[in-house]
Order: sequence, then C-alpha cells, then structure tokens
Amino acid sequence: MRHLAQEAPLRALFPAVEPEEAPEAAIVNTGGGVVGGDRYRLDIDVEADAALTITTPAAEKIYRSDGEDAEIVTHLRCGENARLEWLPQETILFDGARLRRRLEIALAPSARFLGVETIVFGRRASGEFLNSGALRDAWVLRVEGRPIWADAIGLSDDIAAHRAERFGLGDAAAYATIVVAGPHVAALLPLARDLARGAATLVNGVLLLRFLDTDATRLRGAVIEALAALRPEATGGRGAAPRLWLN
Repeated sequence: MRHLAQEAPLRALFPAVEPEEAPEAAIVNTGGGVVGGDRYRLDIDVEADAALTITTPAAEKIYRSDGEDAEIVTHLRCGENARLEWLPQETILFDGARLRRRLEIALAPSARFLGVETIVFGRRASGEFLNSGALRDAWVLRVEGRPIWADAIGLSDDIAAHRAERFGLGDAAAYATIVVAGPHVAALLPLARDLARGAATLVNGVLLLRFLDTDATRLRGAVIEALAALRPEATGGRGAAPRLWLN
C-alpha cells in the first residue's frame, strides 16, 4: 500500500487473508451508522497489476432523518490488468431515512471489476417498513474515461405509494445489483442467468444481475451464492463471499 489517509468516523482495516488471496480492506464506520447531514467520501485507487477486495464488517444503517439528506460518494479507479472487488454488506434504510449515494468506477480496458450493492427497505423483523424518506442511489462505470453503463433509483416522500405503483417495488424487502466488468465477461452470462433466475443481461460488455425478494435474508443468501460462483471467474477471487460476511 502506497498511501492511506482516513478521518473519523470512517476507517480502513486490513484483516489477514490467505497467501494466494488479494489483500482485503474492511471499511468501518466507527459512528455506528449514518444520520441526516452526514457526508462521506471514499477514494480508492488500485494500480496496474494490483488486486484489492473492499468489504464491510457489518451492514450500514441509515437512520431516520429530521429532514437533511445523508450523502455517500465513492470513487473507485482500477489500472491496467488490475483486479478490484467492491463487496460491502447491505445498506439498511430505516423508515424516514434520507440517502443520496453515488458510486463512480473508472477502469482501464484490461482491468477486472466485480461489485455488489444491496438495499434493505426498513427493519422487517421489528415490524418496520420504509414508508417515507428519500433514496437516490446511482452508479456510473467508465472505461478509459468513456461512460459505458449508468443506473439510478429514486424514491422520495411517500415511498409507500411509489412502491405500490404498477412498476414499483411492491412488498419487496430488499433488492441487490451485481456488476461484473472486464475482458471476456460475456462468457459468464449463462451462469449469471441461472444465478439470478433470468434477471441478468449484458450492457456494453458489462454483466448485470438483479435480485429482488420479499425476504431480505433469502435475498442475502442468493447474493452470497452468486458471489461464490462468479468471483473465481470474474476476478480470480475466492469461491465464497468475503469472510466478514459469514462471521
């Protein structure tokens, strides 16, 4: 590692990994969660021929806001022949939470990338649903500076009404997106469609998988199964989710 600069409440910890595995960075929020008005920024560079897995030791909690948005902006850059995995655990939106999140990924043409993001709508085990608040969650992926994929979801105010619309999320407890980019990812499409029960496609050479479920625990299991199958082929990673996910 050439350079590390960090400021509370975000810290990067580096758990031990097996000799043949990529180094792993665990991003820890020492504040215990995100509240309205918080501003977080992560900038991560993986140089040419290097490898890194980024994860979190637990789900991130976005607490009820009194009106201000919380903002999380992440920039990931990956050089030639480098391998980067962005594998945080779930983001849990409490009822009344307000979150603006943006993930920007810049890859060299020969770089390999695997990323996942999971949003959980409320705390179902506590009888809580996400009925109000705001969510703006956006991804942008560039290769050699050229945007090749972008995606966003926007919900605000009366979220219960939006969810009930014809093309809304219905009674889903959570949704997840897995993104795979790099040379030869098209060969993974049949496997991805099996893992996502058909909800997988290629866009400009980027492989996308979607998961939506009324049970957040079941969705988590499906994501873990998908990561275990995809990581060895996509990035050369271990055939499982990060160990912190399983603790």
